[in-house]
Amino acid sequence: MSQTRLHSALRAILEFGPVAGFVVAYLLLRGQTIVIAGTEYSGLVVVVGAFVPVFVLATAALWWLTGHVARVQIALAAFALVFSGLTLWLNDSTVFQMKPTVIYLTSALILGIGLMRGQGWLRHIAQDMIPLTDPGWLLLSKRVALLCLLSGLANELVWRTQSETVWVLFETLAMPVLIVVFCLTQIGLVVDHATLKPRKKKPGKNR
Repeated sequence: MSQTRLHSALRAILEFGPVAGFVVAYLLLRGQTIVIAGTEYSGLVVVVGAFVPVFVLATAALWWLTGHVARVQIALAAFALVFSGLTLWLNDSTVFQMKPTVIYLTSALILGIGLMRGQGWLRHIAQDMIPLTDPGWLLLSKRVALLCLLSGLANELVWRTQSETVWVLFETLAMPVLIVVFCLTQIGLVVDHATLKPRKKKPGKNR
């Protein structure tokens, strides 16, 4: 399927709408107990059950409309489905709270294995977005692996020591901002290690 440009407003709705809806719904239902088919569920469990499918459908819609979805988005959708299913099955919101830890630490482990082999495996999920040299991918993989490790530890610290509300706001608002700040700090690396395709000379023209 060929890639199609999508209106920026529609793209923003598909990418950020489910997260915004998740936060609003949680703030409305936090602290409440909802009975469904005779079983009591906390507000967070209900919101997880309602909005994770929305997130997955939004990702599918983005792919259908544009013909392209980043591999990292597909991986996040798969993790979300697995952990939301476990959360509903076990009726335990802590399973979903552990999801970011598993994602971050798994990513750090995979990147770490690649680094021990002298390879920047981040290339496999981000090369369609950032054109870098091999040394550039190696350096960026090191930094992202460290970011993932610290993010996993931060998630564990927050959900185990803070209230459920603080954790939700931390993961949906604070973490995205921190990741954006991290990406901005890597602009210098991208500039230094960017690979640009050489321009073809027109026949008959000399320098």
